[in-house]
Amino acid sequence: MSTNRFLWVQVRRRLLVGAAFCALLVLPGESVQAHGDDISETSPSYSNPSSPSNLSSPEAAGRQAACWALTLPYGAAKMVYAIGGGIVGGFAWAVTGGNTAVAKSIWVPSMTGDYIVQPQHLTGEKHLYFVGVSSESRQP
Repeated sequence: MSTNRFLWVQVRRRLLVGAAFCALLVLPGESVQAHGDDISETSPSYSNPSSPSNLSSPEAAGRQAACWALTLPYGAAKMVYAIGGGIVGGFAWAVTGGNTAVAKSIWVPSMTGDYIVQPQHLTGEKHLYFVGVSSESRQP
């Protein structure tokens, strides 16, 4: 009976890992489509090989793969930084007797910024902000 339960646990674990892997494969495919805002809607065929934003080109696919691979460690580090900033900001708020300005001076830089590496970051079109800045000081 114990062997039967062990096998059932193994099957469920493999199904969970498989579902997580499939989700990782599907989600970047949706984000590729989400980044296609710059595709002109007047032309039904947007596979112009000379276009730098061609989503079906091997270079674009490579950039998407690189973004996905870089987002994993970068996003994890950013999440740790943001959570740490949230905790430290909360302590600062409590120590200063509820001074929200002090807490926000810690929260805003740590919790804002970019969490995902995008192809525009790799090509230099956009700046990648680890530490958040106000929207006025961001460069287009």
